[in-house]
Amino acid sequence: MNNNGSLVCVGPGMILGAHMTERCKNHIQQADVVFTSCHPVIERWLATLNPCTHSLQHLYADNKDRRNTYRQMQDTLLKEVRNNKKVVGVFYGHPGVFAQVPHRAIQQVIDEGYQAWMEPGISADACLYADMGIDPGAYGCQQFEASQFMFYQRQLDPSAYVILWQLGHAGDLSLTPRLTGAPERQVLVDMLLEYYVPSHQVAIYESPFLPTQQSRIIWQRLDELPEADISLISTLVIPPGRRLIPNDEIVTRLKSIYPPSHDKNTAKAEG
Repeated sequence: MNNNGSLVCVGPGMILGAHMTERCKNHIQQADVVFTSCHPVIERWLATLNPCTHSLQHLYADNKDRRNTYRQMQDTLLKEVRNNKKVVGVFYGHPGVFAQVPHRAIQQVIDEGYQAWMEPGISADACLYADMGIDPGAYGCQQFEASQFMFYQRQLDPSAYVILWQLGHAGDLSLTPRLTGAPERQVLVDMLLEYYVPSHQVAIYESPFLPTQQSRIIWQRLDELPEADISLISTLVIPPGRRLIPNDEIVTRLKSIYPPSHDKNTAKAEG
C-alpha cells in the first residue's frame, strides 16, 4: 500500500491576509489540493495562492444537521489523502478551535497510516484579549460554547472572566446553521442570573474580518441580552462579578513548608 498522501490543517487567522503565518502559506502553496471552510472572500484569496482550492461551504444547508455536514467534509479530505495527494485543509482562525472536522480528519488519517498534523493560527480569543485589553492570567478565564453551557450542568466562577462562544447558536437543539433568538437567550440569561445581578455589564464581541474594519464591542446590562443585536459570530464576554476570595487555609499551610528565615529572605528580596 502506497501511503504517500498527507493532511495538514491550517488556519489563516481572523483578519484577511494579516494573520497568516509563512508556514501556513507555504503549506497552501505546496499542496496538491486545498479544501477550505472560510468566508468566500478568504476562499477567493486562497485560490490566488493555490489554484487547486475548493470550498466546503456548499455542504452546509438550511435545516441540515451540522453533524452530517462535518462528516461529508471529513470524507472529502480523506478521499484525496487516500489518492496519495498532499492535502491542506484551511479552517477559519485557528484550525483546532471550535472546529470538529480538522481534529477528526487528522485522527482518521493517522489511523489509516498516513501523515497528518495541525498548524496553529491566530484564533478569536487571541483577538478578543488584544481588542478588549483582557489578561486571562489576572483573574482567570472560563470559556464555554454557549449551548454546551446550557445543555450541561456546568459551574461558573463569577470571580473570573467568563467567555461564551457562538452566542448566535445559544440554545439551538436542531444542530442546523440557524440563528437563535430572544427566547433562547432569555433561558441563558436566567441561568447566568444565578451568578450575577441583572445590571451586571457584559460585552458582545465580534472580531474584525478585514484590515479596514474595527472590532465590535457593545456593552450592556446582562438582563438586556435577549433583545441584543446578535450575529452568528457574536461572543459574550462577562467580566468578574465578585472579588477573588483568599484561601487563607492553603496559604497558611504553604507557609509552614518553609523555614522561618524564608519569609525574612523573601521580604529582603522584594524590598
